[in-house]
Amino acid sequence: MSDTKEFVDGLIVKAPRDGAPDFVKASISIKRKDLGNWLRSKDDEWINIDVKESKGGKYYAEVNNWKPSQEQRDDLKQAAQGEKTPAQELDDFGDDVPF
Repeated sequence: MSDTKEFVDGLIVKAPRDGAPDFVKASISIKRKDLGNWLRSKDDEWINIDVKESKGGKYYAEVNNWKPSQEQRDDLKQAAQGEKTPAQELDDFGDDVPF
């Protein structure tokens, strides 16, 4: 996986305004033309974006390009087919505790 950061053109993330309620975690502004052009340049059906905070305290939006490894994809495929993954097999022992 590449360590190159990809930012979202036309999407600006800011800290909540002063006096905002505690449940407001960030403020997002969209510049329609820039964001629209950026989205049209993408081929993926889904684009995942993480809202992060820089060391300087500024918020920003970064594309999350994480993809599962072949092993993880195989585990997901097994789970979808009803087969137990190794982690699910370990979970079966949780019911054997006598208390």
